[in-house]
Amino acid sequence: MNSAILLLIIFAYFSVLLGIAFYTSRGSDNESFFIGNRSSKWWLVAFGMIGTSLSGMTFISVPGNVGKAGFTYFMVVIGYWLGYFAVAYILLPLYYRLQLTSIYTYLDKRLGTNAYKTGSLFFILSRTLGATIRLYLVIKVLQKFVLEDMGVPFELTAIIILGLILLYTYRGGVKTIVWTDTLQTTFMLLALIICVVYIMQNLHLNAGTTWAAMTDKGYTHLLQTDYKSPGFFLKQILGGAFITIAMTGLDQEMMQKNISVSNLKDAQKNMVVFCFVLLVANFIFLLLGGLLYLYAGANGIATVGDDLFPAIAINSGLPFFITVCFLIGLISAVFPSADGALTALTSSFCIDILGIRRNPNMTEAQQKKTRLIVHNAFAIVFLCCVFFFRTIDNGSLIDILLKMAGFTYGPLLGLFAFGILTNRNTRPRLPIWICLAALAATFGVDFINNTGWYIDKLHIGADTATSLNALSESIFHGYKIGVELLIVNALITFSLLYLFASASHKTTTNQVS
Repeated sequence: MNSAILLLIIFAYFSVLLGIAFYTSRGSDNESFFIGNRSSKWWLVAFGMIGTSLSGMTFISVPGNVGKAGFTYFMVVIGYWLGYFAVAYILLPLYYRLQLTSIYTYLDKRLGTNAYKTGSLFFILSRTLGATIRLYLVIKVLQKFVLEDMGVPFELTAIIILGLILLYTYRGGVKTIVWTDTLQTTFMLLALIICVVYIMQNLHLNAGTTWAAMTDKGYTHLLQTDYKSPGFFLKQILGGAFITIAMTGLDQEMMQKNISVSNLKDAQKNMVVFCFVLLVANFIFLLLGGLLYLYAGANGIATVGDDLFPAIAINSGLPFFITVCFLIGLISAVFPSADGALTALTSSFCIDILGIRRNPNMTEAQQKKTRLIVHNAFAIVFLCCVFFFRTIDNGSLIDILLKMAGFTYGPLLGLFAFGILTNRNTRPRLPIWICLAALAATFGVDFINNTGWYIDKLHIGADTATSLNALSESIFHGYKIGVELLIVNALITFSLLYLFASASHKTTTNQVS
């Protein structure tokens, strides 16, 4: 495989993105960067958000995980689907009624400055970790299957890719990303469909025989009925719903695009259309995973997990156009996640932490200068996180991603739930300490419950491991926490907030009607 040709194709793709960025950012200002001047078309946002939600993690890890877990991930996806309706009809009306630029301003209006800053900081932590682990996965694949043969070091690959992302986001922000995400979602879905159709034809399968062949190998297993298992289907559905509420409805990156639509009705249409398309797209990714394992079995390919799709697409002798489709699809899957995160983190830090939009003494030029400094600083943070994830990579990163979400989005969910569902107030300066205490308590619960996971990651000695396993069994009797870790964290946060709350309430902004 000619790595130089593949590299030229990648740079050509970036040239198209830069052209779109240049065109859409003409005449842009800070309002364009933060919320796209509230003039985005709902159908563009809906389509572009598919790429943001799916990401390189879905493109690589979801198909790769089919060999181990079958189609059980689809239960989480059904939970996602349910969660989007809660976002559309509970949270979006609240955000539009208050005309928010940063959604965490709600916490300021409802619970005070400390809760506001706390929510913003947890979003910054959550989105930074989530976006960079997705970005790392794609950089790893490009490095291993394309650039390694050319002698390009991993560190240089990471620097160049982040530099390219900076080039097309630093001016236009949301105004640009709405369009680049649409382009990238198109390429990603086309690549997915082309790969599915080609592998089916290569294996001489049609729709009916494909399903039968995958079922025969156990790849279509859908329901885990052991309630003690972390993959129990009801836990996955419930956990998936709350993951969506937290990682979409309480996430500045995702909501930043939604509130850039001119009115609530169109924003809700965007969310509903988006959730149905996402349901179908995730199913096709699982179908692709089953096909990849069938192809690997038929051709004596022993690769599994995250390396399966790239190994087949690049190194198994498939036609060159399939390799090109894979690479363009992979890049298109990761950059809507990375570029949107970089923009949203810049917005949140500037608005929520630095308060540049509330400072009457800052001119538009001063705000822009501050924004650019913060934007570049987050790019450096991204780079450091990518290097960190390289040291803990275990070959299947989707489990790590979901566990991190449980830890970091739980306090956000607890804060918003407390504000919306109660009329009580938090005591000044307490929210940050309550959220940190809830995070520590959740980690303690998960450490004891999932001792095997931590023993493997932390290389704990045999004697200590035996004691931890015995403690876990005596407390949980074999029950394992899965994606519902987020709910556990949010319940601890909510309970502590309620316990230390005052009875009087500050405002009526918790009402969503």
